[in-house]
Amino acid sequence: MLEPTIIPQRRKPRYGFHTHNEKLNGRVAMLSFIAVMLVEAKLGHGLLIW
Repeated sequence: MLEPTIIPQRRKPRYGFHTHNEKLNGRVAMLSFIAVMLVEAKLGHGLLIW
């Protein structure tokens, strides 16, 4: 059996569901949640109550 001499390298996609995109999205969501909690603590009420 012949073995290939050149192994093709896959390029990572720049869009869609990719592990890097999912990690970044999760980190931004966590930071946003903490930021909202800090703003609500500073204001003394929730952001949806005017």
